[in-house]
Amino acid sequence: MTGEFLTSLTPEHKKFLVNLFKDGVSFDPKVLRVYASDASLLTGTVLAMVRPESAGQLCEFMRWADAEHVAVHPRGRGTSLSGGCVPTVRGIVVSMLGMDKIIEINKEDFVAVVEPGVNTALLQAECEKLGMFYPPDPASGKATSVGGNVITCAGGLRAVKYGVTRDYVLGLEAVLPGGELVKFGGRSHKDVIGLDLGRLFVGSEGTLGIVTRLILKLLPRPEASASVLVGYPSLDAALASMGKVFAAGILPCAVEFMNETVLEILARTGDVPWPDSVKSLLLFQVDGSKETVPLENARLANQLDDALWRMEGVGKQEEDKLWAYRRRVSAASYVLGPDRIGGDMAVPRGSILKAVRKFEEIAASNGKRLIAFGHAGDGNIHANLHYDASDADDARRTQKTHHELDAAALECGGSLSGEHGGGCLKEVGKQLGQKEHALMLRVRRVFDPSGILNPGKGY
Repeated sequence: MTGEFLTSLTPEHKKFLVNLFKDGVSFDPKVLRVYASDASLLTGTVLAMVRPESAGQLCEFMRWADAEHVAVHPRGRGTSLSGGCVPTVRGIVVSMLGMDKIIEINKEDFVAVVEPGVNTALLQAECEKLGMFYPPDPASGKATSVGGNVITCAGGLRAVKYGVTRDYVLGLEAVLPGGELVKFGGRSHKDVIGLDLGRLFVGSEGTLGIVTRLILKLLPRPEASASVLVGYPSLDAALASMGKVFAAGILPCAVEFMNETVLEILARTGDVPWPDSVKSLLLFQVDGSKETVPLENARLANQLDDALWRMEGVGKQEEDKLWAYRRRVSAASYVLGPDRIGGDMAVPRGSILKAVRKFEEIAASNGKRLIAFGHAGDGNIHANLHYDASDADDARRTQKTHHELDAAALECGGSLSGEHGGGCLKEVGKQLGQKEHALMLRVRRVFDPSGILNPGKGY
């Protein structure tokens, strides 16, 4: 953050914004209340919301914002769980939902060209109609935007086999503070000329520029898939069984785990098919051709012979019934409290059990329950804590637990965030070395010398 930011808008400022954005601007306090927060439920103060419909509009706005030293907070669909969309200082929220076009899906080049406001699930559905596949699959994909996925480098359920969002960004256009439009990369799937500055934007949390167009790599759509939900007497037994799967040379496209607390809250909030003896779950998916999926499914079943219970599904309709239990977890967890702090630490895959048990121990020492689930195939743990914000002692204990969990993740050789980003919740200095952190801040200043973009967030 550099210098002081504008703290209020004059009539001249408002006139400029209205002339530029017409109906795509709001100063209405009721409207701005929506843009003051995101899925983290943290709140900030918004001076105005603007919704550009073209890169040209955004260039003119960013020239003005830089000259007037206005803090700018880019926003997609507001699904950040780390406060990535929350204005940390008074400023203007730039909603990118006015730029939500799928410009092209090309079967010959295996690329999609899109604007950042496109809904992730919509892009995937349109690709599938043409026999194409966009793999990044955040669990909240029905709510997120592709641009939001890019600036946080979202991972998701299929990352164990297909990788994360960064692996699918071939090129992008972005507007920098000062209004300059830059273009990096292109449609080629291989390009080693110069520094890969386009991918530097992936995971940058809106601190380098505002993305206006994306060129994304696509794959052929898998013909078939199958899933199996498997129950065990403990998380220890579940993760030991998962180890057998990988040791056998099987690479599922998704592997999810759920600890004992998750099964408890699912049973409290709806019907569940597993017996009471099941205390932990694994959820696998394999995909491929119509010929190979039955073979892979059989190989997988052979390695899961130590399970207490299983439920299988072949094809989307049957599989959706299994995945519904995993997708219910976040909503069901509110039975433990009306407010939440969500962690998304990542640890080496072999350290998941050690990390979860340590997290549970820390939570219990502070009088809290840990809800642990996530992407077992790549060590990404969603460690959620629920509390009542109106209870000062409960809020204090929860914050204390949250920080202790972060420290424990680092002790396991892990990261503070596997996919949500630092936002304004993570103390990234705990993970980044002093020299490395300083270097990142210097890079940030190259793109944004005045520090107007997402101040106080990211790194």
